[in-house]
Amino acid sequence: MREFIVEADGGSRGNPGPAGYGSVVIDATTGETLTEAAEYIGIATNNVAEYRGLVAGLRAAHALDPSAHIHVRMDSKLVVEQMSGRWKIKHPDMKPLAAQAGSVFPDGQVTYEWIPRERNKHADRLANEAMDAGKRGEQWSAADSTAELRSTGSGDTPKGRGAVTHAAPPRGRDQPPPARTPTTTDPDVRAARNVATPSAGWAPADMGAPATFVLLRHGETPLTPQKRFSGSGGTNPSLSPTGQDQATRAATELAARGTIQHILASPLTRTRETAAAVADRLGLDVTIEEGLRETDFGAWEGLTFGEVRERYPDDLTTWLGDPTAQPTGGGESFTETATRIAATRDKLIAAYAGRTVLLVTHVTPIKTFVQLALGAPPEALFRMELSAASISAVAYYADGNASVRLFNDTSHLR
Repeated sequence: MREFIVEADGGSRGNPGPAGYGSVVIDATTGETLTEAAEYIGIATNNVAEYRGLVAGLRAAHALDPSAHIHVRMDSKLVVEQMSGRWKIKHPDMKPLAAQAGSVFPDGQVTYEWIPRERNKHADRLANEAMDAGKRGEQWSAADSTAELRSTGSGDTPKGRGAVTHAAPPRGRDQPPPARTPTTTDPDVRAARNVATPSAGWAPADMGAPATFVLLRHGETPLTPQKRFSGSGGTNPSLSPTGQDQATRAATELAARGTIQHILASPLTRTRETAAAVADRLGLDVTIEEGLRETDFGAWEGLTFGEVRERYPDDLTTWLGDPTAQPTGGGESFTETATRIAATRDKLIAAYAGRTVLLVTHVTPIKTFVQLALGAPPEALFRMELSAASISAVAYYADGNASVRLFNDTSHLR
């Protein structure tokens, strides 16, 4: 039985925003690149683009040999864990895509492996080429080799979507790809993804009012000045007297700005109390949003950083260097938190388009909103300072782009 390696990736510039995917099928024995697929898919999220890359790669491998064993390698922890059956698929946009991917080959014929981003350069490069073409306004796909290879290649090229046989000249993983000719997107692919492809030309200058999320971190609790881990587990502390004063000051500041139309809060006590202070001042109700809760820090809840380093040195070192690592005792990884926050963000953007919403939440969620808006790597979370009762803001536009308007403003506390 032949064995193929499928490497796939997808990206979105704005998340959601202009998106594309890339995938490559490699002969596991020789290391030879057999076929590539890449496509600009219009406005979509990172997760949708990554799943689209997986589906395209699996279909390309199936066109080469339906009986082959497939080993998928991706840098998307979400896709790998969901397709391996270890994580539940909760987001409604992911379920049909996962079903498509699972239907290409019979059960047991495909295995999955997570790899770091730097080991997925080939597929990443293809995805970026697709997004670059989309930026130029091209309805673009690259489902096979160049037009030159198509006209001169051997007659035994498979007829499946985007297949390139051994007649295509092999090249290394980091060697520049051949030039491609823009083509019309396959109608079946476009219908399956149900995403509109922008037409060529400039986008309209006026995209309407954005959905603006004003991000308020809760006030201090007794654990805050001691710099103890305080997540979704632990004692679920209330605000301290200092924290109550900070919440009142934040409410005064937000009332003076006069732009808040809705208030949502994490279900934890400290955020509910902070949100209540603002709601009383603004005359609004508070809606509890489960997705805004803080990360679960497992066995580290209530401990200082020094205490964690003393008791769990290896676990802490791993956690600081790997966003997929969980705190000791089955806490939540930064990757899991980011997946939750991205899903919450997408839901709220759709629900509050054109409005200004106050989200009363915690350190990690706020930093994650900002990290995702900037397209920054996960390690950016460690490079942000976020004070108690600070105010930040991110705006989300109709074209999928995001704009960080404010970060860690504490002027109202001074």
